[in-house]
Amino acid sequence: MSDLKKAIDRIAPEDIYYEHNERWGDGNGYAHVRAAIFGPSLHVPVVEGTLALGTWQQIVLLDFDNRRRKRRILMQVYGEEG
Repeated sequence: MSDLKKAIDRIAPEDIYYEHNERWGDGNGYAHVRAAIFGPSLHVPVVEGTLALGTWQQIVLLDFDNRRRKRRILMQVYGEEG
């Protein structure tokens, strides 16, 4: 996780100029850039009732905002049984 955080900080640092901050004044332009890069969703296959993740894979929620907000996580399962 530490390496991922450092990589994200290099890609879209908090302390550089973002036009977003000029328009909205909320100081979280970096969060919008990060969210655009990573996207809002994840698809994981389920095999025999178990998430089909690799040995070293895990699901991580990345919230880039600069203040606490109430969040909801939506999970949708679709497909055929059997």
